[in-house]
Amino acid sequence: MKLPPARMAAAWATVAAVQLGDPMRLVGVHPLVTVALFGWLLGIILWAAFGVVHEAEEVAERLGEPLGTLVLTLSIVIIEVALIGAVMLGDKHVPTLGRDTMFAVLMIVLNGVVGLCLLVGGLRFHQQSYNLQGATAYLAVIIPLSVIALVLPNFTTSSAVGTLSLLQAGFFSAFTMALYGGFLWLQTGRHRGFFVAVGGKASDDVGTPLPHHARAAGSTGARIAILVANILPIVILSKDLAKLLDHGIAVLGAPTALGGIVIALIVFTPEGIAALKAVAANQLTRAINLCLGAATSTLGLTVPAVLFIGIATGQPVVLGVSPANMVLLAVTLVLNTLTFSGTRTTMLEGAVHMSLFFVFLVLVFSP
Repeated sequence: MKLPPARMAAAWATVAAVQLGDPMRLVGVHPLVTVALFGWLLGIILWAAFGVVHEAEEVAERLGEPLGTLVLTLSIVIIEVALIGAVMLGDKHVPTLGRDTMFAVLMIVLNGVVGLCLLVGGLRFHQQSYNLQGATAYLAVIIPLSVIALVLPNFTTSSAVGTLSLLQAGFFSAFTMALYGGFLWLQTGRHRGFFVAVGGKASDDVGTPLPHHARAAGSTGARIAILVANILPIVILSKDLAKLLDHGIAVLGAPTALGGIVIALIVFTPEGIAALKAVAANQLTRAINLCLGAATSTLGLTVPAVLFIGIATGQPVVLGVSPANMVLLAVTLVLNTLTFSGTRTTMLEGAVHMSLFFVFLVLVFSP
């Protein structure tokens, strides 16, 4: 228990320093100063994000699966929405940020992390089994939500290309949240057994522990309080990080989509590492819960949040992706459907997913 307090102390000390002295006043003094400020805030936010994952896993130890993984994915989505909202509410409007972040999360998760997990698992265990029903349930939600959010706006005629009208935004947000809420009800209720390891038992006792975690001291309430204490500094510091990120992209002339990728990496790096650890322990079902659960939560919660911020502030929100990215998204969804159509995975699936991830990276810098 020594590391989390040190992590929180550093995060809250940074919050205090930022509140007492605006770091943006130092931007432009010297390029190295700007880089140092960005590195400092990025490092603290990433460190705090690892703290979020650590504490979420401690809570997961008490709640068992799939509630434990759900706590982790929802914590990560809170950070994602905070970072996107900080940029959208800033001085410089970035109407495509929500789209870029969500698309980046899907590509990083469904291709990059899934591919790396399957490669690592294939190298170590040759083949790995998982709960097919759970993966199928995730994809049944991810496919329509991703198409509605990222493809359909390109073909509606009530507003500009790539955007939604006020009526569409309101109803689509309601439908999205209703579908995600129904999925959570099934995931934590009658179909809970879909999201536990093959041969495992979905007990009605929410205290069923995760076998690979040693339970830390302290009550569940105390662990949740520490979890919140790790999330809050990220939310507070996200506005200043967003300003520095905007400044850096403008100075370097980098693609605007890079901002979404940076946010996606900040958000999902700790959870991605947790997924890789699960695969290394031959717990592919938990890794799938982490990866596909993150994609589902991103679409189910980030889309309504982005649209709400846009409506509340009067900012246009562009959700439709480019034609090339629509093709890449379609191939990604089809590939994930094929990958998780059997009961075992191998290195081959991982290699194909990784190849699509590298295609995504190339298209960012060479559209």
